[in-house]
Amino acid sequence: MTIILSTLNARYTHASLGLRYLQANMGDLQSQTEIMEFVIGGKTTEFAERLLAKNPQIIGFGVYIWNVEETARLVALIKRVAPHIKIILGGPEVSFETAEQAIVKDADFVITGWGEITLPDLCRQILNGPQPLMKIHVGVQAKLDDLQLPYSLYTDDDIKNRTLYVEASRGCPFKCEFCLSALDKTAWPFELERFLAEMETLYSARRAAI
Repeated sequence: MTIILSTLNARYTHASLGLRYLQANMGDLQSQTEIMEFVIGGKTTEFAERLLAKNPQIIGFGVYIWNVEETARLVALIKRVAPHIKIILGGPEVSFETAEQAIVKDADFVITGWGEITLPDLCRQILNGPQPLMKIHVGVQAKLDDLQLPYSLYTDDDIKNRTLYVEASRGCPFKCEFCLSALDKTAWPFELERFLAEMETLYSARRAAI
């Protein structure tokens, strides 16, 4: 597999909506892209072995407050044993503070903020050239109507055994001082009929799965 999108979830029952959004919007690279999710508290060497067994050229990691330390160890290990693999970081924990973090220093690239447009563009540059010159890439905000929604990427196993996350809007209307989501100070709602149609399809898949 050419591209792997990965993260360390807090529990197995948590299915990453962010990774599925990214895969859904990889365009011509979608068939070369695979999601691999792990759970914090596991063995870093085992995670690395499973990722490297796929022989990827690019691995993208979603980095959050609950997994940044373990992901940093995983990134450092992969770069030691397979330095040719390009590591791309994204997620809230690397979107606002990049200069001092060890995980950023070990990675090849960082996408701050939105990833659905910027990630596939960056991957195409890595795979086809010209090679990207900058390490930090500010994510381009996609128009919600242009996004491919990710709910069809939930598998039967996800539906049977995991918490399925959905979003009716991007951003957050609240201003909680402790939360990074409050920095946007804006929420962008998805078109209601489109969202409800996706929920109906997801609900029908759930009924069929159980």
